[in-house]
Order: sequence, then structure tokens, then C-alpha cells
Amino acid sequence: MQQRPLTRLDQVQLDAVVRRHEMFRNARIGGARATLSFFDLNGLDLTGRDLAHADFVGASLRGANLGGARLDCASMFATDLRLANLENASLIKTDLRGACLRGAILIGANLFEADLRDGSLAEKDRDGSLRIIQVEDRPTEASGADLSGANLTNARLSGAMAIHTDFTDALMRGCKLVRATMRGANFTGSNLEGADLSGADLRGACLRGAVLTGATMIMTELADADMEDALTDDPVGRVVAELGRPLDELLHEHIRWVGSSGAEGTALDLSGFDLRHAPSLAHTCLTMLRAVGATLYGLDLTSVQLQAAVLEKGDLRLAKLINGDLRGVNLRLAKLNNADLRKANLRPLYFDERRSMASDLSGARLRYADLRGACLREVNFAGADLSFANLSGCDLTNTDLTNARMFGAKLERRALSDGAILDGVAGLKL
Repeated sequence: MQQRPLTRLDQVQLDAVVRRHEMFRNARIGGARATLSFFDLNGLDLTGRDLAHADFVGASLRGANLGGARLDCASMFATDLRLANLENASLIKTDLRGACLRGAILIGANLFEADLRDGSLAEKDRDGSLRIIQVEDRPTEASGADLSGANLTNARLSGAMAIHTDFTDALMRGCKLVRATMRGANFTGSNLEGADLSGADLRGACLRGAVLTGATMIMTELADADMEDALTDDPVGRVVAELGRPLDELLHEHIRWVGSSGAEGTALDLSGFDLRHAPSLAHTCLTMLRAVGATLYGLDLTSVQLQAAVLEKGDLRLAKLINGDLRGVNLRLAKLNNADLRKANLRPLYFDERRSMASDLSGARLRYADLRGACLREVNFAGADLSFANLSGCDLTNTDLTNARMFGAKLERRALSDGAILDGVAGLKL
């Protein structure tokens, strides 16, 4: 095994290389692809730069700032990224085989279809034989890295070492984690739907509230793992078949009940039911539905009518509620992580000039929820978790955000200066 020396670049030299690369990306004369293989770039600043398709093979970026950088399809084979800042960076289809991400910050990074499998660098000798190149004496791993909220959909981490790595709320659907070593890793609230965890070592890992539906877990080691509240293929509570009648018939009876103010039909109560395999409820009238603690994970509820519905403690993670009428809805303590609530209407439901019912989402979890363009007038978000939620274009007039968690939440600059949108909002610290 031979150690390969690295060539040091300073910030001025690196900036010149990056400028030419960005010209190359824009097909401008004088541009050239950034070839930074086996360069020492430790501690340098690449914040927000476009380095898609750049070559970083064997380079060292220890402690570098790559926050918000675009690194799609970049070659980062065996790259040293220890303690690097990759927060909100785009690493779509990036080759990270053999890369060292120990202690790196990848909060909110997009690693869709990235390759993070193990790997070693080799080159040919004069006699044609291969020899392993050792850039430094370091293990290939992501141990201690922070990948909370990262998008690892279809990413490949087979054989990777990620001991005590933080995958909180990460989107890991279809992720390949075959024989990965992830002892003590934190997967709280992460989505591992359809992931392959065959032979993975998850001893002592925290999978509390994680989604494991459709996951392959053949010979997965789970000793001392915390699986509390994890969502698997097993039913949560009662199944639709236990309703006694087809759901379509019961919905028809419920609509009659709503339309006749209770004189005809029967009110629908789905409390405690697992509706994941129910027929589509998009565009359905579910006004005044009662579904306390129901599981509606991933359901298409586009343009649904849920006025005055009681969905307290319900699981609506990844549910689509686009354009939904949720006036006066009760979603206290509900799970709405990654839910799509674009242009949903959650303003109060008015019965007459004196009586109204405000929407209640106190204590609800809406981490990474998409609320763009939603009407949130007078909504009670007291104690709710809106971390990393997208609130761009929302009407927050008289909204109660007392003790709500807003870390990383997106509020567009226009809203921050527009009194009509934020008028009377309580508990919002700017």
C-alpha cells in the first residue's frame, strides 16, 4: 500500500478553478471542468458553488464549507470529508464510494441515488499490476456524521460504516443498506420504506417512530434496538375489513349525515383504524369525520374536505393534503412530518357571526412539511414542531406559534416584511 501526496491549493487558486468550472457548466468560452483529484482543500470555502460533475477523487476537504453547494454527479471517490459542512448541499447521484464523512454535517442534504458504498483507490504499476493507494491512514466511514433530514432515497450504503450516525427524519426510501454497520445510529422518525437492511448491524440503534414498511430485514441484527412506535407492515390498530361494511358505503352514509345535519345517514368514526390500504380518499367529503389515532400514512387526500374533523394523534406522515379544506380541523399531537399541505385552507370555520372553530395543531409534528401557500390564519400551533417546514407564501395572520419549534423553517423575505401576512402572530421570534 502506497501513500499518495496531496497538492495544496489556497482559496484564491481554488476560486479560479471553480470560476472556470462554472463557465464550463454554462457552456461559456474559457470554461474547464474542475479536476481537483488528490488536492488538499482542507478548510476552504465552497459555499453555494456549482461543482456538479467535478472530480474530487482522493482529495481532502476536511473541515471545508460546502453548505448549499451543488455537487450532483461529482466524483468524490475516497474523498476526505471529515468535519466538512455539507448542510443543504445537493449530492444527487454523487459517487461517494470510500469517502470519509466522519463528523460531517449533512443536515437537509440531497443524496438521492448517491453511492456511499465502501471502496478503495488503486492504480497500475509499470508492470501492469494494481496497487492500493492510501491517501492517509483513515477508515472509510460516516460515523458520527449528521444526516438528519437528508434525502437518501435510493442511495447505496451497502457495507458502509455509520456508527452513531444521526439519520433523524432522513428520507431513506429504497435505500440499500446491505451489511452496513450502523450500531447505535439514530433513525428516529426516518423513512426507510422499501429499504434493504439485509445483514445490517443495527444493534443499539434508535428506530423510534421510523417507517419500515416494505423494508427487507433478513438477518438484520436488532439486539437492544429501540423500535417503539415504528411503522411496519403489521397493522396499527384495527383494519378496514373490521368495519363490517365496505368503506364506500360508509362514506356515502356519512355524506348523507353531513348534508342532512344529522337527520339522515350515519356519522363515520374511524378512530384507531389503519387506513393505509383503504381506497383513495382524494376529493372526498369527510366533514366532521372522527378518526382519533387513525393511521393515514402516505394517503392521497388531495382536495379532501375535513372541516371540523377530529384527527387528534393521527399519523398523516407523507400524506397529500394539497388544496384540502381543513377549516376547524383538530390535529392535536398528530404526526404530519413530510406531509404535503400546499394551498391547504386551515383558517377558522365560521358557523355564524358569533361562533367559529379555529384549527388546532397544538403539539403536532410537522417537520419538513410543505405548507407553501397555505392559509394558516388563527391556527393554534402552540408547542408544535415546525422544524424545517416550508412556510413560504403562508398567511399567518393571528396564528399562535407560542413555544413552537421553528428551527430551519422557511419564511420568505416578503412575508417577514409584510404586516398583512404576519399581523398579530404570537410566539414567532425573528
